[in-house]
Amino acid sequence: MQNALLSLRTFLPVIAFFGGFIWDTLTIGRHVGVWDLFILAGYLACAAAMLWWLGYRHSLQLEPSKLERIPYLALQFLFGGLFSALFIFYIKSASHVLALLWTLGLAVLLVANEFIEDKYRRFTLTWTIFGLCAILLFNFLLPFIMGSIHFIWFYLSTFAGALLVYGLRQVTPGRPGRIGPVWLIAAVLALAYPLDIIPPVPLVKRDIQVGLELRRGAGEYQLLVDKTTPLSFWQLLRNEIHMTEGERLYCVSSVFAPRGLSTRLYHHWQYYDRQQGWVSTERIGFELEGGRDGGFRGYTYKQNVSAGEWRVKIETEHGRTVAIHKFAVITGEPDVARVLIDIL
Repeated sequence: MQNALLSLRTFLPVIAFFGGFIWDTLTIGRHVGVWDLFILAGYLACAAAMLWWLGYRHSLQLEPSKLERIPYLALQFLFGGLFSALFIFYIKSASHVLALLWTLGLAVLLVANEFIEDKYRRFTLTWTIFGLCAILLFNFLLPFIMGSIHFIWFYLSTFAGALLVYGLRQVTPGRPGRIGPVWLIAAVLALAYPLDIIPPVPLVKRDIQVGLELRRGAGEYQLLVDKTTPLSFWQLLRNEIHMTEGERLYCVSSVFAPRGLSTRLYHHWQYYDRQQGWVSTERIGFELEGGRDGGFRGYTYKQNVSAGEWRVKIETEHGRTVAIHKFAVITGEPDVARVLIDIL
């Protein structure tokens, strides 16, 4: 029993950390809010102050004490808070394989944060983690403030995050450690952005569905879809749509956007061909203005859609992928009932 308690005590920091992660998931908001970003900016400011203090203390070459671990634990807590929140933001934005790999990288850092406490004494690693937090936060913050998702804001925010680390190290007593890895991270992100590896934050997908007979009224959007079967009760909706000749197939999407942002999004319709892969048929645009808590909705439609595998990509003006929805079109009457669903 005592050994079990000791083992549990060993993993308490991990349990607490993931408890905080789940709490952040529930409380950080359904969209990226101003208050969320203020809190994260406060975390970053506290981490910067803590780094300066650690550099100052290191320059004094004081004797080790029992209280020596406290600043490192505080820094660990701050980095953990930043990583967990940023991971939640990015996982909400990521909707395809490359972007999910990116968020997986954040997840690895989030978990590793619990096991590298002693390594914070290595100032180079500390600067690197701080720089990554600063860059990722600025990637959200600058487009949010400017009300624009133009690619220039991503590059400027990435440079600003790296520049913050440089400036902080310049004023830190003794200038401990190196910040070369921070500039390397900034360069990698700058190269990854045009490859569509990084989600187009701060746009966050709320919902995307395809169906028949779009109905609108009193601010509500409804679609007619095939009902789930008892064998697939764990799914909210089927990914199959039965259509007859002449019917329209609608795609309705809901996307969170910063207040004041005005941009144009696109529904990129594609079908799967065994020889050619995904083949584009149409790229239809619709306007988006940010600020609505429930997400801003837009829709497009196609008529006489052929049977087979399809997908609709929500894209920005510059081709950045916000979300992907895959489904299968089957010709003929459905073998199950149809139901109306609300689009969030």
